[in-house]
Amino acid sequence: MEQRLTDDERLTLKTGAFGAVFLVSNADPGVLGVIRESIAASGALANASGTVKEALTTGPLPRLPRDSQLEIESVVLPALRQAVLILREKSPRDVAAYRSLVLAAADQVARAHDGVAPAEAAAIDQIRGALVESA
Repeated sequence: MEQRLTDDERLTLKTGAFGAVFLVSNADPGVLGVIRESIAASGALANASGTVKEALTTGPLPRLPRDSQLEIESVVLPALRQAVLILREKSPRDVAAYRSLVLAAADQVARAHDGVAPAEAAAIDQIRGALVESA
């Protein structure tokens, strides 16, 4: 039985998803790439449905650190782990969809500008690890 998410839980899902995109984008920064990556991410995240869509489209945007990749990781990776736990408890049928959506968005961001750089591939591996760690 699906349970409604709290505002904090929705923000955690949003922090994980948007943060994953930012983590990959920031791994290989560049002004032109950012525009293409933003478009790619919004397209991927627009495919959300159900509880995940509600979480990603309501409430405030997450506040993500911008100073270093390590700081971004320290916020995003725990949020991804927690998001999976939240969904497993409140909307188990959405766990796989959230994982797939986040990984698809991260992959599309990485491919949006000059292919996948090694730093972007490493960020995607971290994201994948965080999403399955809670399994």
